Amino acid sequence: MAAQKYVCEVCGYVYDPETNGPESGAESGTAFADLPADWVCPQCGAGKDQFSPV
Repeated sequence: MAAQKYVCEVCGYVYDPETNGPESGAESGTAFADLPADWVCPQCGAGKDQFSPV
């Protein structure tokens, strides 16, 4: 089963735990739920509350 992806509702950035790189601010394999509460979208700076499951 593939890891759950999340999309930023502001800019469309897709957080994919399986393929994210250093630009995401998280190590590859880090589930969205395991990101720190203050993590923000690397493209537009939106908070986690602006992301929805894909």
